[in-house]
Amino acid sequence: MLLNAVLLLATLQQGAPQQAAPAAQAPSPIARLEVLPGTSLQMPAGDTLRLSARALDANGQPVPDATIRYFGAGGRFEGTVDSTGLIRSGSTGTLAVTVMARVAGTKAVVERVEVQMVPGPAARVAVAPQVTKLVTGQRLRLTATSYSQAGDERDDKIAWKSSAPGVVRVSEDGVLHAAAPGRATITAGAGAAVTSVPVQVVPNTIARVEVSPARIEARTGDVVEFKVKARDAQGKEIAGLVPSWTFAPGSGEITPAGRFVGYTAGEYFVTVSFGATSAEAAVTLRPRDVRRPAAVVGRLPRTRFTTEEVWVMPDGKHAFLGSGSGGDVLYAINVSDPAAPVVTDSLVLNTRRVNDVMSTPDGKFIVFTREGAADRKNGIVIASTEDPEHPKVIAEFTEGVTSGVHSAFVYKQDKYGTNVFLTNDGTGAMHVINIDDPYHPKEIAQWRTDRPDAGRTLHDIDVQDGLAYLSYWNDGLVILDVGNGMKGGTPSNPVLVSQYKYDLNALYAQVEAVGGPGFIRGTHTAWRHKNYVFIADEVFPAAGVKGAKDASAFRAYGRLQVLDVSDIAKPKSVAWYEPEYGGVHNIWVAGDTLYMGAYNAGFRAFDVSGELLGDLRAQGREIVHVNTADMEGSTKNTAMTWGVVVKDNLAYVNDMLNGLWIIRIEPKRSAPATP
Repeated sequence: MLLNAVLLLATLQQGAPQQAAPAAQAPSPIARLEVLPGTSLQMPAGDTLRLSARALDANGQPVPDATIRYFGAGGRFEGTVDSTGLIRSGSTGTLAVTVMARVAGTKAVVERVEVQMVPGPAARVAVAPQVTKLVTGQRLRLTATSYSQAGDERDDKIAWKSSAPGVVRVSEDGVLHAAAPGRATITAGAGAAVTSVPVQVVPNTIARVEVSPARIEARTGDVVEFKVKARDAQGKEIAGLVPSWTFAPGSGEITPAGRFVGYTAGEYFVTVSFGATSAEAAVTLRPRDVRRPAAVVGRLPRTRFTTEEVWVMPDGKHAFLGSGSGGDVLYAINVSDPAAPVVTDSLVLNTRRVNDVMSTPDGKFIVFTREGAADRKNGIVIASTEDPEHPKVIAEFTEGVTSGVHSAFVYKQDKYGTNVFLTNDGTGAMHVINIDDPYHPKEIAQWRTDRPDAGRTLHDIDVQDGLAYLSYWNDGLVILDVGNGMKGGTPSNPVLVSQYKYDLNALYAQVEAVGGPGFIRGTHTAWRHKNYVFIADEVFPAAGVKGAKDASAFRAYGRLQVLDVSDIAKPKSVAWYEPEYGGVHNIWVAGDTLYMGAYNAGFRAFDVSGELLGDLRAQGREIVHVNTADMEGSTKNTAMTWGVVVKDNLAYVNDMLNGLWIIRIEPKRSAPATP
């Protein structure tokens, strides 16, 4: 993210900004701070609010000459507070504010304020599943979710109502009961937002239910699609009905459309019903059996600075490795012998961290980012790599992006040339920089979400087939046409295709419960693969474990979601992976394997073959795990795995605290021969 592990840990342990205390400070005449409108506040996302404070003495009288200032102490990606107490709420979440009062020569007095930034009023209600026809006696549960105008999910109690309870009754929990033939309109309301669902009830003439396949064998994680038909006494199919699905025993998922996935090996029975009439199918699942051994082929420990992004050149013989924590260094590495990687040269620039690096497809140039330069001239740097062992800086681009560039993606299209799609730390905008002439880069476009600046953060960009997949933190995944043509977009005129937004606060409520409000969480990275987009969230608690230090004090959290984009206008989440410990960070997909840097959880690789549904970890899809902690890094025996690049069946894994690992997934071990 925008902080490396060392700086983040320091932030977690220190909280608000502090000033160095003189050797001898007199006690403060301030007995307490009175903060208005209070210390526990709520405000709509996108609004503003001003705090005011008075420094009072022991008698409740104002203290003269007291200086009062306000500092953000968490939730900095969701809102801001300036030194005068003006809060700008950009997104939902909790903004922690420290109010500090001081009289010259005395100790400071501090008060903490927590501002909960909540969704605006309900603007729409979404209902699932889609129901049009029921038979008498059938029961079916609907679910409904309310959203604000900005698309933020709300936790409203939905008000359900039927226009004809004699035909369809609906409970306060959304359970429909088809009582008699006829038509009714079911409404789901939250405030002024109401959605109507017209439902027809027909006489129950179902004589039998057929489900196919009636028996099937598969592996854990395989998605089995069931088809169902309801027939009357004459054998005629009754079309348009919505069934109910259940399964037992074991654990897994089944969708309203009848797609089933089991997590553990064994026998399952899947039941489909229309009221009292039902049918069953038998499913036998065997273990997925994808686990493989791993081998560490080569190592390049880094001890002076933390390690940032790695990039392997198209020739597979050279790589570049960034540094952080004031490193100012991009290393050139010869990896022609993966067992003995060698640093051949380096570029030293005013950057403090080289956070991202990527080459042009022909390997003649690299583009790398700057984030934290002392002169505030961040932006991107372009270097010639015609001799990849000795790169030479040829150009910079800083205009409009001096606040820092976290990620950059180099993409070439025959029709539109070679462009760099980069993030802007200051505005949350995407900038498009043309480098057809890499010695003279020029900006050709900008694009940003419609959100207040205080809550807009663009973290990462992936471009494939003329579509840009933007990891937009509080705004989820944003997909733009930048040359695909489906919406008429080009690199110089990006056009919105779709957006997938989700409730980060609810998803990571456990992180707030452990470390307090104001924690870091957002859509961090994305990767398109077939009809899926994998998105990974970056999540860190607002505070570490009390009284702990080193590895025990700090950990990451986070989830990888799998979005189905077969209908790219309507992305939907269908599967997920969440480590039992640690987080998720950068990913790479090659073939049917997803490779992941999982922070404290080390290096992971997963089988992502076939259709994906439900909990991928529970299904036994993990192929390999390597804990990238050893005694040779900048921090001993602690993993903080950043990401991975795959080339020629080798995984080049960069760990922030331990440098570069080169790992190969070995063939499956042969089963012992039967005597």
